[in-house]
Amino acid sequence: MRISYYPGCSLHSTAREYDASTKVVCNALGIELAEVEDWNCCGASSGHATSPYLQQALPLRNLVLAEQQGDDLLVPCAACYQNLKLVDYQAKRGAIREIIQDLKEITGHAYQGSIMVRHPLELFQQKDHLNSLRQKVTRPLAGLCLAPYYGCYLVRPGEVVAFDDPEQPEALARILIRLGAGVTDWSYQTDCCGGSLALTKTDLAVALVSNLVDHAREAGAEALVTACPMCMANLDTRQNAGPAALPVFYITELMALAMGINQDDWWAKHLVDPVPLLRQKRLI
Repeated sequence: MRISYYPGCSLHSTAREYDASTKVVCNALGIELAEVEDWNCCGASSGHATSPYLQQALPLRNLVLAEQQGDDLLVPCAACYQNLKLVDYQAKRGAIREIIQDLKEITGHAYQGSIMVRHPLELFQQKDHLNSLRQKVTRPLAGLCLAPYYGCYLVRPGEVVAFDDPEQPEALARILIRLGAGVTDWSYQTDCCGGSLALTKTDLAVALVSNLVDHAREAGAEALVTACPMCMANLDTRQNAGPAALPVFYITELMALAMGINQDDWWAKHLVDPVPLLRQKRLI
């Protein structure tokens, strides 16, 4: 299958390992990615605080460009995904007609809502991809106990996102089980990590991260798994350094590892070094 691809700012900068691992996993599963040409920032960083108009116009322009490519749109970043998904939801319900008309005058194309905005978790948990993934696992993650972490953006608001339960999501667990990993049962997988407060209220962000890591460890987890660049950056940088720190993985990194696609340079980008854990489990 072919799908348009919106990396967003993070996957071209601080989350390059997420971008790289998403691409190799999709390739292995027979999913062809076509990056949206001339995409722009979705506004998640500051657009929503600067102008309500920009909050809708920035993601809408990306939807217009993706629709012109003719395929559904894959958006790995949780913040980007939420912004694009929300504007797509509003457009399909006739709530932003004036902005759609404005973008038509600028781009020459009025958004018709003919595409779907998808997150990789939504795509990967589909039955055919899960079956394909199971067949391609050559290095099961046996003995590795992981805590799935969605953060507060990825599956909310439930009426807009709708690919998983907003309070008890299961997509990460479904995928991790196919990889042969153990999955912890814990109650904090959708709690906020404080990513949006990392610079303005650092002490609060550190406290929220410490709470998550403590509860993940108490549940028996040896590492955290996410699909959000902001969560990854916050969890990876706000833990106390030392042997008690838990490594944090992107789900696509572990999918690639289990399929025998080992990219050592990915691990070097992690501040909490995952290599000792992976070596202990004889996965690298």
